[in-house]
Amino acid sequence: MKSIKAIIVGVAMGLLCSPVFAQGIYDIGVHDPVMIQEGDTYYLYCTGRGITVYSSKDLKSWKHEPKVFDAPPQWAKETVTDFTGHIWAPDISFYDGKYYLYYSVSSFAKNTSAIGLVTNVTLDPNNPNYQWEDQGMILQSVPYRDMWNAIDPNIIVDEEGYPWMAFGSFWDGMKAVKLIPNRTAIAEPQEWKTIARRERSFELDDKNPGDAAIEAPFIFQKDTNYYLFVSWDYCCRGEKSTYKVVVGRSDEATGPFVDREGTPMNEGGGMLVVEGNDRWAGVGHNSAYTFGETDYLVFHGYDMAQEGHPKLIIKEIEWSDDGWPKQVKLED
Repeated sequence: MKSIKAIIVGVAMGLLCSPVFAQGIYDIGVHDPVMIQEGDTYYLYCTGRGITVYSSKDLKSWKHEPKVFDAPPQWAKETVTDFTGHIWAPDISFYDGKYYLYYSVSSFAKNTSAIGLVTNVTLDPNNPNYQWEDQGMILQSVPYRDMWNAIDPNIIVDEEGYPWMAFGSFWDGMKAVKLIPNRTAIAEPQEWKTIARRERSFELDDKNPGDAAIEAPFIFQKDTNYYLFVSWDYCCRGEKSTYKVVVGRSDEATGPFVDREGTPMNEGGGMLVVEGNDRWAGVGHNSAYTFGETDYLVFHGYDMAQEGHPKLIIKEIEWSDDGWPKQVKLED
C-alpha cells in the first residue's frame, strides 16, 4: 500500500504535469482575440489602439501589457487616410525563431483596407531582446477594384509546407492567398481561393460591404482535418449585435470546406458552433488552439448584463464521434 506521503507527492506531480485547463468568461474588454503561448505565459492580442495585449499564466487571470505600436505605422496612414491608430483583428503565429503578428487597418464599412506584419523574437516585454519590427504592408484592398476586404488575417500552412493567408469581411466572402515561404509577401504566380461566402444582393454598389454578413476566418488543424471557423451576422453593435460562429471541414488546409450536411462553405454552408442567448447579444470572431491536450475556442461576446460590454470568452471544444465540434453552450 502506498504511503500517505507518496500519494500526496503523486497528486502534486500530477497537478504540476497536467495541462492548464480554463474556460469561462473574463471581464476584460476585448474584440477579436487571438492567443499564443511562450514559455509559461499565454499572450492575448486583440483589436485596439496600437493593438491591445494581455498576458496570463493560467488562462484565467489577465494582466495588461504594453501595446504593440506606440504610434501608427507611416505606411498605414498613407494607405488608409482616415486611419488613427485603431488596429483591427490581429493574428499571431511563430515561425523560424520569430513571432509573426499580422494586423488590419481599415476605414469602417469600406474596403479601403490593408493587412500588415510586425515581428518580434520574444513576446515578453521584460526581455532585453523585446522589440517589434514592422515589416510593412502584405495585402491591400481598394474600392471598385476588389470585391473583397483586406482585414481579419489568419495564417495556415498547407500539406506541402507553404503558408497561406485566409482573410476577409463581407463583400464576396472569405479569401485565401498563398504567401512566399518567409510569410512576408504574396507568392508569384499568385494563387487565390474563395473559401467561404454568403449570397450578396446583386443590385448593391461594389463599394458597399453588402448584406452577405460573414467575416473573421480562422483555420484550425486537428489530426488530418482542417476546420474553417467564420463569424456570421453583425458585431460591434453592443446589445444589438447578432454575431455567431459556424464551421466547415476539409482534409486540405485551404479547402474546399463543407459543413456537416455537405454544403460547401463557399456556397453559403456552415454548421453552427456558438450563438448568443438572452445574456449574450452576439458572440464571435473566434480563434482556436490546442494548449496541453485541450482544444479551446477563444472569442468575444456582448454582455447584456453590462449594456453590451464586450468580454473575453474561452470554452473547451468538445468533439463528436464523427469529428465535428459540438455546439458551445453559454451561461445565461
